[in-house]
Amino acid sequence: MTTTSAKQLPAIEIETAPAPRASVIWLHGLGADGHDFEPIVPELVRRHWPPLRFIFPHAPFRSVTINGGMAMRAWYDILGLELGAREDEAGIRDSLARIEALIEREETRGIAPERLFLAGFSQGGAVALASTIRRSRPLRGSIALSTYLPLAARSAAEATVESRLTPIFMAHGRFDPVLPEALGVWSRDRLRDLGYRVEWKSYPMAHQVSAEEIADLGDWLDDRLTGL
Repeated sequence: MTTTSAKQLPAIEIETAPAPRASVIWLHGLGADGHDFEPIVPELVRRHWPPLRFIFPHAPFRSVTINGGMAMRAWYDILGLELGAREDEAGIRDSLARIEALIEREETRGIAPERLFLAGFSQGGAVALASTIRRSRPLRGSIALSTYLPLAARSAAEATVESRLTPIFMAHGRFDPVLPEALGVWSRDRLRDLGYRVEWKSYPMAHQVSAEEIADLGDWLDDRLTGL
């Protein structure tokens, strides 16, 4: 089912069974769309889990500087790949507001933030992390795959005390040519320094998702879905 409204991002929704008791909002990477991670649902979900609603929103079309200004689905503009490159702060904050609207909608449908996971891959994972640490109410969990912490210089000032209760799963490929693992490690350490509980996994892969990673994420989710 595809949903949209004036404020809401269009999204793909998959419910594993009627009457979901928790939701997962999953953000795709640069140039992809919400369909990109649809196939992960049957690979990830375990039979004994409670009913879940997976939401795969489509990012807006934006001009992306590093791709010659080409318009594509992007959560924000990418001005440079090197560490310390100027960031599209306005674009990031626009996406944060859009994700917050999705979280608020889930609450109107009976899923409180405490029963919601925010996940993302690559650029989507960056938005997931940035959103997680700025929330006034903690989430059930945050999942950041092959990504980094954006607006890092502002993180200490903008991270909320409440958000530190949100557990974070981070994973990265050791041979990632797009976002080097060192950037993920730096982001992990920055988050831990700020008081977040980060579970870190590293895999012999490039900028992708592996079967081993999905299995480890499933174990992590298993612990956090108990009792729902």
